[in-house]
Amino acid sequence: MTTPSEFVKDVSTENFPQEVLQRSREVPVVVDFWAEWCQPCRILGPILEKAAAESGGSFELVKVDVDANQELAAQYGVQGIPMVLAFRDGTVVDSFTGALPEPAVRGWIEGILPSELDLMVDQARTAQLSDDGVAAEHILRQVLDQKPDHSEAGTSLASLLIDRGETDEALVVLGRLVPDAEVDRLNSAARLKASKGGDLAELEARVAADPEDEVVRIELAKALAARAEYEPALDRLLSIVRAKGPLKDEARTAMLDIFGVLGDEHPLTQTYRRQLASALF
Repeated sequence: MTTPSEFVKDVSTENFPQEVLQRSREVPVVVDFWAEWCQPCRILGPILEKAAAESGGSFELVKVDVDANQELAAQYGVQGIPMVLAFRDGTVVDSFTGALPEPAVRGWIEGILPSELDLMVDQARTAQLSDDGVAAEHILRQVLDQKPDHSEAGTSLASLLIDRGETDEALVVLGRLVPDAEVDRLNSAARLKASKGGDLAELEARVAADPEDEVVRIELAKALAARAEYEPALDRLLSIVRAKGPLKDEARTAMLDIFGVLGDEHPLTQTYRRQLASALF
């Protein structure tokens, strides 16, 4: 098949990460899995190529020959062709299989392109990169005024608010969003930030004066976690869970918040999650 514009290219397994996964963080990328012998592919391909050529770069079309890239096709679950995947920010956001008519294809493409609000979020991120947090916040609030559950605007604003210590508002913003891994992480970060507490030396002195005071021990652990001293915080919280005292559940929740901030793959999360499970059962 031909590639009639600069916005259409043939891609292999080797350069797929760069040309699709990385590139889709800048512009939507549509991937057409096809084969030379496939008659429906010969119908759909020119429609996609025409749309890409006319788009002016609003999206890019990548063509993957399944015969030459069988491992890649298997990775993305291609069982019938043509199969078309849309990527944004490195992940698949939509797909279809079969040779759709041109109006349906164009309608599908419209659905995967950034909206006006999405473009405003991009402007806000550009402002952040230029250290103009005021402008970024103003744009993000404008987006959320129109769509309170806009995920990218909400998480971006919540992150700004958490950095400033405005955790109550951050939690309100996050509460309007559909839960996902990033929303969960920011909720955990906001709760930890809110627990920054008082002077560490003062808290440590209070614990030394009354080692059995679980309230102060948890306050100290949260204060340590808020300062990114995660391992000593987890140690202190785990000891409370193991003792099975009245604040065991509060200590467990605080540990889960730290895991949420660190991520599932972090060594501390993996180590202390096992120890927490052992302490609970």
